[in-house]
Amino acid sequence: MSTADATPLIVHLIHRLDVGGLENGLVNLINHLPPDRYRHAIVCLEGSSDFRLRIQRPGIEIISINKHEGKDWGHYLRLFHTLKRLRPQLIHTRNLAGMEAQLLAAAAGVRLRVHGEHGRDIHDLHGTKRRYRLLRRLLKPLIGHFIAVSRDLENWLVDTIGALPQRVTHICNGVDSLQFHPRLGPPDAIGPQGFIAERSFVIGSVGRMAAVKDHMTLVHAFLMLLAHGGGPSPERLRLVIIGDGPCRRACLDVLGAAGAASLAWLPGARDDIAPLMRGMTVFVQPSLAEGASNTVLEAMASGLPVIATDVGGNPELVQPGWTGTLVPPRDPGQLADAIRDYDRIPGLAAQHGIRARRRVLQEFSLAAMANAYLAVYDGLTRQPPIKG
Repeated sequence: MSTADATPLIVHLIHRLDVGGLENGLVNLINHLPPDRYRHAIVCLEGSSDFRLRIQRPGIEIISINKHEGKDWGHYLRLFHTLKRLRPQLIHTRNLAGMEAQLLAAAAGVRLRVHGEHGRDIHDLHGTKRRYRLLRRLLKPLIGHFIAVSRDLENWLVDTIGALPQRVTHICNGVDSLQFHPRLGPPDAIGPQGFIAERSFVIGSVGRMAAVKDHMTLVHAFLMLLAHGGGPSPERLRLVIIGDGPCRRACLDVLGAAGAASLAWLPGARDDIAPLMRGMTVFVQPSLAEGASNTVLEAMASGLPVIATDVGGNPELVQPGWTGTLVPPRDPGQLADAIRDYDRIPGLAAQHGIRARRRVLQEFSLAAMANAYLAVYDGLTRQPPIKG
């Protein structure tokens, strides 16, 4: 057996390897774990996109099970045979979509099994849906360790699902504070030519444009600011939403119907998120549910004040009155008020942004995240700790 083959293999099972916070966290983790400790393979229930090119570590096998829409009973057999072929020492599933694989992994002889909770979706915002809770409780005995990206999810796993506290570890996402940094000079010009005006006030957001992210509330808050004033003038006010998804068309239609299309830029998915963030004045995250948002951390690392909804893990990242503002979900009026404050109070945006950047450097580094995952993996595989 070669040295490479003797290195323990971890299979990371996810729904699809595409643009998203969970997927970004997985790529960051693989890129920052010590390369000689574990081998990695990614099994995608559906498939992958060019997002896989962000993996910097060579030799990562990416397998697509090609699950069909709805109930595809055949995908269970394909997944079982894939696990039998790979023979991993450990499987790490993520979120409800991957949890059923814990049963197949046990049947395939995968002895060590980890499950991560990264946030709830639109179908079960508060984790209370009976059949989903029942599924989690039934599969719980098969899982050796849980990882929760927020305290909210950690408490829910223990109090609602019944996981043993000693088998649950809270590991927050990390952020690349070298790639995401404050602008060093004048604001970057973003959007099409002529989109940015003199002293523009740019409201920015980044994320999948799915219902759970609720960008429509941000669009309505933007239109309220244009209509009612009291904040940035229409000549200065701009809206930027980076990301693609089923709600993008509806947002564009609402902006167009209001005559505000020229003041907004919704370009779809982009690979240049870091420089685009440096062109923003404030960052808004209007989600209905969240784990520990990567984009919020990236905005904080970029020196931006963050306005986020008071849901899930957001209160663990955004400190109201210190690094940003928390608002109720689905409330465009309060969201508009929070945005308006950053224009009418001189220096507030810069002050909150500086504190946000400082907090990222102190608490949310990629190295800290990778070391925390490594400790969980080592504890299960009984790998000796790294010396030095």
